[in-house]
Amino acid sequence: MRYSLLIASLLSFLLGCKSSDSQATYQYTNALIDESSPYLLQHAHNPVNWHPWGEAALEKAKKEDKLLLISVGYAACHWCHVMEHESFEDTTVARIMNENFVAIKVDREERPDVDNIYMTACQLAGEGSCGWPLNAFALPNGQPVWAGTYFPKEQWLEILNYFADLYQKDRAKLEEYGTLLADGIQSMEAPAPPPSGLELSTELVPQTAAQIHRQADRRLGGMKGAPKFPLPSIYQFLLQEAYLVGDTVSLEVVEESLDAMAAGGIYDHLGGGFARYSTDTRWLVPHFEKMLYDNAQLVSLYSNAFKQTGKARYRAVVEESLAFIKREMTAPNGGFYSSLDADSEGEEGRFYVWTAAAIDSLLGDEQQAAVFKAYYGVSKRGNWEGVNVLNRSGSSEDIRSKYGLSKADLNKLLGEARQTLFRARAQRERPGLDDKQLTSWNALMVTAYADAYQALREPDYKKAALKAGRFLQQSLMQSAADGQYQLMRSYKNEEAYINGFLDDYAFTIQAFLKLYSITFDEAWLERAQGLADYAIEHFGAQDSPMFYYTSAKDDPLIARQVKIEDNVIPSANSAMARSLLHLGTYLYDTSYVARARRMMLVVTPDIQDTEAPTYFANWLRLYGELAYPLYEVAVVGPACERKRAELQASYLPNALFLGGEEEGNLELLQDKLQGGETFIYVCQNKVCQLPVQEAKLAVQQIKK
Repeated sequence: MRYSLLIASLLSFLLGCKSSDSQATYQYTNALIDESSPYLLQHAHNPVNWHPWGEAALEKAKKEDKLLLISVGYAACHWCHVMEHESFEDTTVARIMNENFVAIKVDREERPDVDNIYMTACQLAGEGSCGWPLNAFALPNGQPVWAGTYFPKEQWLEILNYFADLYQKDRAKLEEYGTLLADGIQSMEAPAPPPSGLELSTELVPQTAAQIHRQADRRLGGMKGAPKFPLPSIYQFLLQEAYLVGDTVSLEVVEESLDAMAAGGIYDHLGGGFARYSTDTRWLVPHFEKMLYDNAQLVSLYSNAFKQTGKARYRAVVEESLAFIKREMTAPNGGFYSSLDADSEGEEGRFYVWTAAAIDSLLGDEQQAAVFKAYYGVSKRGNWEGVNVLNRSGSSEDIRSKYGLSKADLNKLLGEARQTLFRARAQRERPGLDDKQLTSWNALMVTAYADAYQALREPDYKKAALKAGRFLQQSLMQSAADGQYQLMRSYKNEEAYINGFLDDYAFTIQAFLKLYSITFDEAWLERAQGLADYAIEHFGAQDSPMFYYTSAKDDPLIARQVKIEDNVIPSANSAMARSLLHLGTYLYDTSYVARARRMMLVVTPDIQDTEAPTYFANWLRLYGELAYPLYEVAVVGPACERKRAELQASYLPNALFLGGEEEGNLELLQDKLQGGETFIYVCQNKVCQLPVQEAKLAVQQIKK
């Protein structure tokens, strides 16, 4: 009874994550000192005797007959830092942990497979939400017995003593519960065969879009409730559905949400880029860390929205966000760093917030300061904890009328004010940078740069996409047998380490296909095919078209999971399915296309039965591409580059582009080159319409 009551009370404390400041001298040093992950290194001088995840730590637990204590977080995580300061730097807490447990620190970004297992255990262990830091207790073999998230020091001490005592006095209870949790984890994500007799129908696309409309916050943008995450896949699907079906409501939901995010405090109005999420319903107060994966997906989303709507604000968001990425998140090798911390000088958001007095002092000109404060919602009282998070809350028309400004004058005044504050902000202590480079997130950024290049036709974006693509190819990809390519997960200090996971393959294939689409260099298709073949052989599930998250070559955890739900990032399986469809279409490889279709059929019953189709948003994009078949658009001849760029500036979510100055090796390109002229062939299922020479005519053929 006491065990059940304690677990129930502990679950009420579930929350979120950050890590410790560097120290001038180190009284303690543990086994994390030899790791590359910035998050693990943040804990290398804790008095807790931390170990990295691996066989050595598991063997130590078995040899010393101790429970494992597995603590999972990431470098930009605020509450991870809080728990470190409160507990893991405390010698009393450390003594109890060291005497009774083998303590393991895990960077969830490097080892999402480990995080997935123990996060699932947390979700199965009781009621409440689960987040980071994630703290799991496990038997010496790694089998979880319970998991929770952030706990204040006194509560954490109670938990430690409880499990240490229980392991000594009633180990059978822990082993029994561990067996139940392991069974639950192993059964939750078992791969399934496709159902028989199920067919894809165009009706499901508008039906699920209508469900999402009802979940949308039509007044404040985004989905209803708080906290609010950007969730780009939802709006990518709604953009696609609006195009395919002519659904004006979907387009309204997209624009309402993108307008609100770009106006809110979640967006950095001085430096560009987005924070991870908003803590409130109004997009005002962010959780201030900036993640590469969010910004990559949002650049792609705003690029597509600009293609569709032509809104100047969306173009500006893309340009400002990529300026931020170039300035603060890009490595000399062309790849991208992982994240910026929420905290600086020990306070969350300190780098980004303002007082009205500071703005008055910096801007000097009374009218300029007054206009800026009115436009960005700045007051003496502040809009968050006595300070101001900048957000576009003022009406341009009202401000122009009040101060007698033209539109051009207002924009000039605001632009100069932003530059003044940006330069002043740059003198502050900066948030910490997690400078490891993750394959899957880098691949998302390659795709983002390619999408931005298509939308804005800025040559530097193409150069950045190609440089990052070559970084992935040269530093994180290696040849395997039979023309296959294997990926590593992470790169730091000029070294690649940790075998890649399914999302690394899925997003890198997607990125390489994007690079082909903006260059018509078939080497990118060959690399994508080598990655796909490796993934099929080493990640594919038997008796199912689905893929495990981990490779069969890796040391097994207590379960090999098949993750299907889309969330902040699309699931690895939905991304892989879309990549296989596109790759198979390019190569006329029916096996890839058929597997993508079977994967979609496995998930379709879940979409039909769910009340929350937002968790299948990327799958729904695939569904639209299968139910409304893709166009293959071949551009062949000496002017192919210019005509390709003209075509790709239009929003055409149901088209794949191929071609070149010569015919190339793809089957669809054969016999298409005609006497020094450039022609565009719009084809579907290997059947082409009459060739045209103007991009606008080809667009008409696609949209008819």
